[in-house]
Parts: sequence; structure tokens; C-alpha cells
Amino acid sequence: MKSIVDKQRKFFDSGATLPVSYRVNALKKLKTVILEHNEDILKALKEDLGKSNFEAYMCEVGMVLSELTYMIKHIKRFAKEKRVATPLAQFASRSFIKPSPYGNVLIMSPWNYPFMLAIDPLIDAIAAGNTAVVKPSAYSPATSSIIKTIIAKAFAPEYVTVVTGGREENQALLDQEFDYIFFTGSYAVGKEVMYHASKRLTPITLELGGKSPCIVDSSAKIKLAAKRIVFGKFLNCGQTCVAPDYILCDEKIANDLISELKVETVKQYGSNPLKNADYGKIINSKHFLRLLSLIDSEKVVQGGQSNEKQLRIAPTIMTNVSYDDAVMQEEIFGPIMPIITYKDIDEALAYINSQPKPLALYLFSENKKMQDKVLSKCSFGGGCINDTIIHLATSNMGFGGVGQSGMGSYHGREGFNTFSHRKSIVDKKTWLDLPMRYQPYKSFSDKLIHFFLK
Repeated sequence: MKSIVDKQRKFFDSGATLPVSYRVNALKKLKTVILEHNEDILKALKEDLGKSNFEAYMCEVGMVLSELTYMIKHIKRFAKEKRVATPLAQFASRSFIKPSPYGNVLIMSPWNYPFMLAIDPLIDAIAAGNTAVVKPSAYSPATSSIIKTIIAKAFAPEYVTVVTGGREENQALLDQEFDYIFFTGSYAVGKEVMYHASKRLTPITLELGGKSPCIVDSSAKIKLAAKRIVFGKFLNCGQTCVAPDYILCDEKIANDLISELKVETVKQYGSNPLKNADYGKIINSKHFLRLLSLIDSEKVVQGGQSNEKQLRIAPTIMTNVSYDDAVMQEEIFGPIMPIITYKDIDEALAYINSQPKPLALYLFSENKKMQDKVLSKCSFGGGCINDTIIHLATSNMGFGGVGQSGMGSYHGREGFNTFSHRKSIVDKKTWLDLPMRYQPYKSFSDKLIHFFLK
């Protein structure tokens, strides 16, 4: 590991990655290689997570290609020095902000969207001028393998390289000295990563998760809400960090919503989803058994079936759920939809605010005052009004968490800035030098300093 990091640091120190043209060509090369291996990527995602080709392209390959296209188009503008106003007291000078790469960065990605969540931050890191070590998850070996093939074909190892393996390799990498660490994964592992980063005061971005609430009030368009909630909740078998974790529903429309959710689940996944070829699977037996332990069969009104051999759990809806139930004690990260009703929205918001800050929040409401109230009162990473999960599918907004759901953000300009240190520079001219700041101080200096600095 040390040899890999030393070679990348030497390559960065050579200045090769600094020209914007070099970065653009690197991103174009990456895009070309990804397109060449499109079918291999889809096959790997099918093997690891049972993803259909359509879902794999929509949520992974297509997202990566979109970020590449956006960054190639805008990188020259992002990398430019930005001139800012200079105080009169600093006359004559020019003040500007210069984006500069951190250096050698470590990108650690998870298994649930193994291609997109490894390559998207890499795109931003390359655009900002860094070298990078990518560490994909051991839980998605087929995708990790194709990522390694693509990176090896697109880049020299001293520029970008992939390290595969499990905990031992993770530990060895975290023991190395990087200039920046970008981690996507669980809260528990995120704390461990942050602990190691703190030893060297290494700057870090953490993309974590949490129990993301989905509020449905009495003004919501119930049929449309059900359609969009089912899509966001059961996509990738619920193994999405921004999936709506649980529903908080106004009791006045609860029965209508539950009926529509049941209808919509059958429409999207069929009457026997375990035989639906386009429905994915749980990543491994450990997670499969954990999810089964969260299902209370007495509260299931839809689904609940499972197939351990196939690692599949049908889209499951649970009602009459309380805050004390097992399913409400941890992030679900699977195809289980608990529904809790409320009488008073303020009580529901108080519950949300009493919990760790979620990565996402969703509100289905046609009431503008309600929308403003929820967005103002609740702290969360990002979210949607009258939809789910689509807020992360744009390069024009940053994506990230807050509190226990993470820190920092990326995508587009935000991603470029994440992997850049923005140097503040004053270029002071030499043809004029105001004497007032130098000792010995004169009486006129006192008047001038009050004139300039007020």
C-alpha cells in the first residue's frame, strides 16, 4: 500500500495533473472505456445485486456518464481563478481564489450502488487534478472486478489505481498518508474512517445514511404519492441510502394511502415479485437474515414472502407500526415499508428532530405552508417535495448528508470544490506602498486606519 501511495504522490508532485487539458483528456478516456465495457458493467451488477439492465443503466452507468459529460463541459470554468473585491485598505492589489488539487486522495465506496458510488467521486477527484486510489466494496466482487479492469485500461497506476479486498486492505489503506479521504458507507464504518483520518488531520467527506422519513399529509395526491414512494422505496430492493425508510402519514388519509401502496406494489412488481426477473436481491445472507428479523408478520399487510436461496424478500408493507418496533430502531436498508400515522404534524416533526439527522427527507403535500414548515423545521441532507430520491440525480446540485448522515457533498461543481483547496491570494502591486501600517505609527496613520477600516 505504501508503494502505491508513494508512486502516486511522486506523480502528483511532477505536476502532470495540473493542466486542465490533461484532466479533460483523462475524463474523456474514462468515458470511452466505460462505454466499451457497458455490457460487462451491466452483467456484473446483475451478478452482485440482481439488477435488471434497465435499472443498472438508469441508476448507475447512466448517472456516471451524465456526470462525466457535465464535468468535461464545465471543468475549464470550475478551474479558473475567481477574482473577488479587494478592500480599499489593500490598494493597489488584486484578490482572487485559486482552486488547487489536494494531491493523493482515497475513495472508498459501498456495495449497494457499487459502480456509480465508486466512479462518480473519482470523476470529481480527477477533474480537480488529484491522483486517486479507489477501494470498492468486497461485498460486490463482480463489479469491483470490472471497475479494476476499466481503471487499469484508462489510467496508469501512478495516476489512478484500484485496490480490492476486504477489511485487511481497508485497514492498510487507512494507515497510509492521503491528502483527502472520501468515504461512502455505513455510520459505524464512517466513524472508524474518521478516527483514522483524525490522526493526521486529513480532510474527509463522509456519505453515510440513516432513517430517512417520508411524510404524507392530508392534501397529498394519494395515487401519485403511492406510485412514487413505491418506486423510491423498493428500487434496488430498498438497498438505497436515500430510500424513504419509513412513512409518517396523516391518520385521516392512512387507509387510502395504504390501499394505493398495495395496488401500486402489485403494478410495479407483480403479484409474485419473487419471480419477477427485474426485481433484484439482497446483497448477502447476513443482510437477508437481519431484514427478516425486522418484519413483524402480524403487522404485514402486503408481501412478507422470502426466498433465502435467492436472497430475495418481497416488497413488504407494515402498518400499525410504533416507534418502539424493531423496524424503527435501525436503518432498514431493504424492501420493508413501515407506516406510522400521526394526528398532529408538529408531533411528527418533533419525532424526526429527536432522531439523528437523516440523509434525506420526503414530503408529499399540496400545501405550500406545510412545505415551508417542514423544510424550515427539519434538518436533513437533501430531499424532494412530492417525489423520492431524484434529488441526487443532478450534477447541478450537491449531494451529501448532515450530522450523523454525513459531512461534505459532491456532484458537479460541489464535487470539484470538494476535491479542491481554494487558495485565497492577494497579488499586491509594487508601484505603490502606503506607509500607514508600518511603525513608528504617526498621528495621520490613526486617522487613515479609521477611514479605511470601518
